[in-house]
Amino acid sequence: MKTTKTAKSIFVLFSVLSSLFILSSCGGDTYDPQDMVRDSEVTSAVAVLIPTAGSDASGTVYFNTTQGGKIRMVAELSGLSPNSFHGFHIHEYGDTTAPDGTAAGGHYNPEGHEHGAPGMGDHHAGDFGNVESDAMGNARKEMTVDFITIDGSENPILGRGLILHAGEDDLVSQPTGAAGARIAQGVIGVAHPETSP
Repeated sequence: MKTTKTAKSIFVLFSVLSSLFILSSCGGDTYDPQDMVRDSEVTSAVAVLIPTAGSDASGTVYFNTTQGGKIRMVAELSGLSPNSFHGFHIHEYGDTTAPDGTAAGGHYNPEGHEHGAPGMGDHHAGDFGNVESDAMGNARKEMTVDFITIDGSENPILGRGLILHAGEDDLVSQPTGAAGARIAQGVIGVAHPETSP
């Protein structure tokens, strides 16, 4: 019995000493978990949108950090109703487990603003207005914004959800713009640098 207790004590002591050695070898007196984020900042992200139940909408959306530190977004979408508008937002969670897209939660809104749109004063960090489809049900949206980052300190979007809605975002109704059901959903992940537009 004493031998077992002694062995456990030695194991615990060894584990503690190993942890202290690892922390002391990080190159400084203190360890800041945020150092890892700063040292490995991602500059390109992508979300592949898949249809929710009963929908045909899909697409690919890229986010790239520009030279000036802004974020350029390029969305290529298909399977939409012809000549129509669709609300387009970043949502709280990168969770696509719900067939109707509801596991993504509400709009991404870390600053607690009311719903709106870029260029209209305060708005959610996830508010991107609408996409407009052509006669074939395809849509392309390209814009550059300064109110998000990919994985930086201001409103990071990496790992969040991206939702395309069935209807038009009226840009004023609270809290979501009355854009209707979610017809496509995806998760914003790290993009391969050679695939980003």
